[in-house]
Amino acid sequence: MRMTERTLQILRDLEAVRENLLALSDEIWLSIDHNDADALEEGVEFKRAYNSKLAAFDALSTELSQLVQKFTRVDLADDEESGDDDSQSNDRIIEQLNREQPHSIHEDFTFKRPHGIILDGAATTGITTWRRLYEIVCGMLIRRDRELFLSLIYHDKLVSSRGHRQFTTDPGELRSPSRLDEGIYTEINLSANGLRDVIRNLLDIYGLPRERLQIFLREDRDAGKEDTQ
Repeated sequence: MRMTERTLQILRDLEAVRENLLALSDEIWLSIDHNDADALEEGVEFKRAYNSKLAAFDALSTELSQLVQKFTRVDLADDEESGDDDSQSNDRIIEQLNREQPHSIHEDFTFKRPHGIILDGAATTGITTWRRLYEIVCGMLIRRDRELFLSLIYHDKLVSSRGHRQFTTDPGELRSPSRLDEGIYTEINLSANGLRDVIRNLLDIYGLPRERLQIFLREDRDAGKEDTQ
């Protein structure tokens, strides 16, 4: 048991480092005076070098995490609990989450950690990373309307000005692809706020009010535990 807990914590720490590095990149970029030509040029040079190193780290950390999980049979998703198929479990998870402070999709999530969500009355807890939260939201939307989700690869809101797609049928087009459904992949090499922005667009496309998504943070949950001790 101790080894399992220790392994889980190391895997969580590895994911946290990856997400913090992405957040740091965003934070540094926003701190640059984009009206200062010299500062902007220096910032672009930094971003290119940083992104290259970060991509290498991301690939290595992903391989390392997968290797450890396969050998130890410890899965980061083991702590997850969803109420998708059981209304009683869903009600219980919602009751637990509602003891905490809910956060909206409009907030800044830099250097913060998720652990639960409620989307249109469906709840999941035990989430460890923003990437996983994003994948869970995508899964919920696929079950809601699969045909609409499959059409997202063509949606203007989900294609960057440089033509980079957030969703595609070809994982080779993405830096860090995640397979969501048969034949469709999404980019997950984004910071917490980057994934937040994609989720906001998805909710809009699905016609779901953004207020129907509540996010619960790990630091709030842990603070609540400390208060009861």
